[in-house]
Amino acid sequence: MTERLVVIGGVAAGMSAASRARRLRPDLEILVFEKSGFVSYGSCGLPYFVSDIIKAPENLVVYDAKFFKEKRNIDVFTHHEALKIFPAKRTLLVKNLENDKEFEVQYDKLVIATGARAVRPNVKGVDLKGIFTIRFLEDGIEIKSFIKENSPRKALIVGAGYIGMEMAESLVSVGMDVLIVEQMPNILGTMDDEINEVVEQELQRNGVKLLKSTSVDEFIGENGYVRKAKLSNGEIVDAELVLIGAGIKPNSEIAKEAGIEIGRTGAIAVNQRMETNISGIYSAGDCAEAFHLVLNRPVYIPLGTTANKQGKVAGENAAGGNAIFKGIVGTAVFKVFDLEVARTGLSEKQAKAEGFDYVSTVIEHGSRAHYYPGGSKIRVKLIADRKTGRLLGAEMVGRDGVAKRIDVFATALHAKLTIDEIGQLDLSYAPPFAPVWDPVLIAANDLEKKIKK
Repeated sequence: MTERLVVIGGVAAGMSAASRARRLRPDLEILVFEKSGFVSYGSCGLPYFVSDIIKAPENLVVYDAKFFKEKRNIDVFTHHEALKIFPAKRTLLVKNLENDKEFEVQYDKLVIATGARAVRPNVKGVDLKGIFTIRFLEDGIEIKSFIKENSPRKALIVGAGYIGMEMAESLVSVGMDVLIVEQMPNILGTMDDEINEVVEQELQRNGVKLLKSTSVDEFIGENGYVRKAKLSNGEIVDAELVLIGAGIKPNSEIAKEAGIEIGRTGAIAVNQRMETNISGIYSAGDCAEAFHLVLNRPVYIPLGTTANKQGKVAGENAAGGNAIFKGIVGTAVFKVFDLEVARTGLSEKQAKAEGFDYVSTVIEHGSRAHYYPGGSKIRVKLIADRKTGRLLGAEMVGRDGVAKRIDVFATALHAKLTIDEIGQLDLSYAPPFAPVWDPVLIAANDLEKKIKK
């Protein structure tokens, strides 16, 4: 019989796994089951679809199911939900969501790439029309249609993380007044105050109101549609559209029920071959843990870049290969209005919580030569181990050249470079792109002085 690989989930990790397995094994039968109606799309582009920078949902789709069948001989079944895994007999219970019929599928190897889901607060009125999460392509289509049909003017965003920042810009751009409420005393929980204060100023400059240490106690509706929200501070605010960006949870329940080990993060535990504790079953993407190269332990940091890499490793090994996913350092970047905001490694808050003996510095320096037009100040924060000088983390915010530079620090973290070594890097220089002393070098040299004190 032909050997069969079954993949649960058809977005970043799932299709990367299926495609890699096909490249290595032309003889393998490959089936992919995807709960939604789309596969292989860029969910990170959803805020820009809502704001109409991206005009059509199809523009976010890399390849459709037809492409995978015709060009790669991969059978993709959309609107099919995996309900249960039976490891002992190597079968999967699947439900066709279009006709509600259930059936069992045999597998020889299985990749679980079930992704994650948005967290919805358990408050009264949360099911009213006009309250959304934005996680899948269907979510973006639904939000964009709602805006077009209802012309909401007052938007409430619950949560001041990355998606909250991106959606604030998106909703302002289509003419809404935006209020963000964040239950924590600070925005962007993975970043430090020196970066957050610049982001808060940018929100204020663009008319976005921010309430920290505040949560929603109740959503108030009219004719089934959300109209107001009662906040924990007693205030009642207008809310004709609500976007919940309060974090995500891994879809790991199907794995747990099958006896697959779940890590302390709540995501599926895997080794660096993306193997679970059950032979023949792999996992990758937003449902799985990843090894952190600074912390030297598994973490849950769901990002599209990680999902694609993990999927490739899982697919290769499921096809009989021997690939290794070496790990992550938590690199991320996002845009909010005219700001680029980025981080990699540990923040100072995280370094402190993890018990590191660290030293940190914050500098500001121009993104281009001072005489060349278009440049602006970049604020850089670095954290390093006090004894060894090894870089632990970096954060940056500015209007020009941030995304380029955070990758230098991400590379340094992978290479375990010290601050002294970073300060001696041979970085590119030309007036339109950087000053002769780049902000990366200025920050490293400034921190090196503190370490040597």
